[in-house]
Amino acid sequence: MNIDLSILYKRQEELDDEIARNHNINYETTFARRFLALLVEFGELANETRCFKYWSNKKSSPKEVVSDEYSDGLHFLLSLGIVLNPDKKEYELTKNKEDLTEQFVKLYSLANILYANYNLDNYYNLMQYYLNLALSIDMDNTDIINSYLKKLDVNHNRQKNNY
Repeated sequence: MNIDLSILYKRQEELDDEIARNHNINYETTFARRFLALLVEFGELANETRCFKYWSNKKSSPKEVVSDEYSDGLHFLLSLGIVLNPDKKEYELTKNKEDLTEQFVKLYSLANILYANYNLDNYYNLMQYYLNLALSIDMDNTDIINSYLKKLDVNHNRQKNNY
């Protein structure tokens, strides 16, 4: 199963431009904050899956909530990629082999590698792994795109309403 992110990059750049105008910022001045936001979103997603909560019997949040959190992470991951001008926009989705908890640990590791060495190879590795993680939380390529676009509308409305 493949996913093409071309339209998502374009739409993310439009949102980023709107945010930059509204808040008088740019990529360079927000680089570390974008990364921290990405890590926070990874944590919020993990929290909704509850995969690491060995002390609790409570199940994962509903798919809609998990998908919404996934799309938040994708927003920041796309945003971080725009500056690198990636030419690879299509990915083949394959389910990661690790259990979900281990996937989140590896996701943080790949993000830290990208932060320490911000280049396209490290970016592609992180994006590929994050897209593959979607399969482990019962999302497919259509779910990824639809949840992103749904959250994109929310984010544009937030900007219009002085969020």
